[in-house]
Amino acid sequence: MNIANGRLMTDPAMGLVPEGIVARSGSSFRLGMRLLPAERRRAIIAIYAFCRSVDDIVDGPLPLTDKAAGVDAWERELDLAAHGKAATPVGRDLAHAIARFDLPPEEFALVIDGMRMDLRGILAPDRATFQAYIRRVAGAVGILSMHVFGAWRGETSRRFALSLARALQITNILRDIEEDAGLGRLYLPADLLRDAGIPADPSRVPGAPGLPKVRARLATEAREAFGEARHEIAGHPRLRLAPALLMMGPYDRLLRCIEADPSRPPPRRGRIGKAYDGIRCMVQPGRG
Repeated sequence: MNIANGRLMTDPAMGLVPEGIVARSGSSFRLGMRLLPAERRRAIIAIYAFCRSVDDIVDGPLPLTDKAAGVDAWERELDLAAHGKAATPVGRDLAHAIARFDLPPEEFALVIDGMRMDLRGILAPDRATFQAYIRRVAGAVGILSMHVFGAWRGETSRRFALSLARALQITNILRDIEEDAGLGRLYLPADLLRDAGIPADPSRVPGAPGLPKVRARLATEAREAFGEARHEIAGHPRLRLAPALLMMGPYDRLLRCIEADPSRPPPRRGRIGKAYDGIRCMVQPGRG
């Protein structure tokens, strides 16, 4: 990693065009984008590329100080993009999307905040931290996606985006308990672990006798969030909401699998990141 003129120079995150980042990811993200007209597709791909790039920095092998510098550099690029002065391919497409679809810059800032939460480390968070993390890595991307889809209708859209993002992110957390534990991560809320008699130690979570109880209780919260999202569907044009609705089905089925047998870990998934989990959940009908 090099810092030149105050700007992070990565290989290849800040040099690739957004489409290149998507292609390099090897995901099925592009298939979901076919639902959108070209200009909206360009915008959502730019958001995905930003989320993917910053998430790769956080999850990569660099020293912590370099990771922090990388996140700082993307924050500066977002500020430049908001003022139409971006200097990277992703930043320029984000600048276009921000201006064309009136994207709220504060939501991008929340994604950055979420990445910094991961840099600091999240270990059995209290409820306030748990909610804040979901709002940042999933809710922010959900709100940005709703604007790009052309589905934004004010407060009902905010409720829909945040409820659906919460449902999807909790389902992600439930799916990845064992995988995250292997990486020294523990996103399960402290109160649920305490009630189940599980120490706040990632190495002791897989196979813990109380883990099925934690899974079942957190799955109930995801189910409630899905219900809250469905309640808001009627306030939107179905066609505009189609990308998000397509994703509800597969995640609903995954959650039902967890609910049916919380003692068994769900099938393992391929490597995907936190922040762009949210956007993939919102826009594509399958896993990559």
